[in-house]
Amino acid sequence: MRRITVRRSPVHGKGVFAMRPLAAGERVLEYKGEITTWRNALRRHRCEGVAGHTFLFGLSDGRVIDGSRGGNSARWLNHACTPNCETIEDGERIFIHTLRPIETGEELFIDYLLATDDPLDEDVRGQYVCRCAAADCRQSMLADAG
Repeated sequence: MRRITVRRSPVHGKGVFAMRPLAAGERVLEYKGEITTWRNALRRHRCEGVAGHTFLFGLSDGRVIDGSRGGNSARWLNHACTPNCETIEDGERIFIHTLRPIETGEELFIDYLLATDDPLDEDVRGQYVCRCAAADCRQSMLADAG
């Protein structure tokens, strides 16, 4: 039986949902896509923009997984300030693991912990507004919402 499905999310666009109960610490899926440089990924994103979505996942070695190229369901994971899943990097691979038990039908979330080189003015903040509505929501998908 499939463990997850992608469907419309009440938080934003599409989301990833559990089709059966998932145990705490369970590896749910891998974030797949083409591994490339940030420069190349950002150039493509500017040229091909995907309806307001960015499917880029940074690796610790400075490269990025571009989920818009050969990506899978993981690219539809939405952000939450209090996520129920975490990402674990293993070499060039990113795996999504549950942080706690997940119920059937529950949406899976990760904390994007985004960073930007742009000064944090109102326009930039507006691009990274969080919609998770958690009690301790920091109102931003940025790691340092300062």
